[in-house]
Amino acid sequence: MAQTRFRPDRGLSVRMALTMLLLAGLFVLLMWAIATYTTGGWWLGIIIGLGLFWAQWYFSDTMAMRAMRAREVTPEEAPRLHAIVDRLCAQANMPKPRVALADTPMPNAFATGRSPKRAVVCATTGIMQRLDERELEGVMAHELSHVAHRDVTVMTIASVVGIMAGFLTRMGLWGGMGGRNRDGGPALLVIMVVSIVVYAVSFLLTRLLSRYRELAADRAGAFLTGQPSHLANALTKITGQMGQIPTKDLRAAEPYNAFFFAPAFTNKVDLASLFSSHPPMEKRLEQLAKISRELGRQ
Repeated sequence: MAQTRFRPDRGLSVRMALTMLLLAGLFVLLMWAIATYTTGGWWLGIIIGLGLFWAQWYFSDTMAMRAMRAREVTPEEAPRLHAIVDRLCAQANMPKPRVALADTPMPNAFATGRSPKRAVVCATTGIMQRLDERELEGVMAHELSHVAHRDVTVMTIASVVGIMAGFLTRMGLWGGMGGRNRDGGPALLVIMVVSIVVYAVSFLLTRLLSRYRELAADRAGAFLTGQPSHLANALTKITGQMGQIPTKDLRAAEPYNAFFFAPAFTNKVDLASLFSSHPPMEKRLEQLAKISRELGRQ
């Protein structure tokens, strides 16, 4: 974790390390299966796949900004947002990341970037219109804690492992079946099973890590500002008003749910919410209420 005044979270650090270790093992397993059960061309697929993986990591902030129609803004363009970020960075003793604004009615915020030096914290026009000063401060403290904890980098890398599993599998199959088993059927089955396992496990790992990191960011942000009730109010407002956002806007934002302050779907329990990248709102509010009682006793 970066040396800031945000509370360190050992549980988050351990989970990030284990997630990266397990994902690396899964990736090696997939490449072994492709190399063993295909003939010719598999190495080219791995080289291309790793190249795309690097590009996804290196340009993650640019791609996320473009996808959300966000742009970096100056203090003159967004004085309120910059003032909040300036105040929180001074309070947390951390370098100020770039500040961006996304032109969308969806009330939300996110942090992206492969490292603290490349980090961007972004608020949407929707959240700027709906939250008051203290509520917005709580949300931005949450997002800045992601930068301080460096979990944005881990999530950026982890989120593409499943995609790369599918890509490398297709490249391996196009490279030709054979290897030690000239019968293409068993070889095809082995690669497909390994690919499915890699995708499923990577999906589960990223979801578990994402849920924990959101709770960790809530904790860190609440302790930094000393006002967990403002963050709770912001969470309640945003989640309650998500159902008013046009469906097309929610669907467009869905691929980036893991990076948002609140997931881009309504409160109803459906398949999407069961596999959400965020913990239930009730759990987040319960944690914030507990922090309020702890700060009150202090």
